[in-house]
Amino acid sequence: MSDKMISRLGFILMVIAIILLMKEESLFAETTFTRVLQAFPVLLMLYARVTFGMRSFHASADPTDGGLVTEGPYKFIRHPIYAAVLYFAWIGVLTHITLINIILGIIEAVGISLRIHLEEKLILQKYPEYREYSKKTKRIIPFII
Repeated sequence: MSDKMISRLGFILMVIAIILLMKEESLFAETTFTRVLQAFPVLLMLYARVTFGMRSFHASADPTDGGLVTEGPYKFIRHPIYAAVLYFAWIGVLTHITLINIILGIIEAVGISLRIHLEEKLILQKYPEYREYSKKTKRIIPFII
């Protein structure tokens, strides 16, 4: 299977997990506190999107032109948009803990992981300076992972 196909599979897994969490009424938090927690990933995603600029979205991994973005949230997290999706979904999962929701959260994480690994491979080919950037910036959780 080609890298593009694996990347599309990751995207499909992400979308299916989100749709099924919505169907299970488990994507959105229930309490005021957890809703406030879910607001932070939304703000992170918006901040990352604004920082990234008007680059296009691709269903499969495909680094865009315009240079490597290392400012804004990208200064602390290499993949803030994926991180935001993961944070948001897992807050929903953890506030509606069932076996099916945990499985859907894992499917979401697997899809994101596939995308990240393939994107990093392609970004490194396009932007060799990514290797140095990745040594000092974590993928998903600042200073940890």
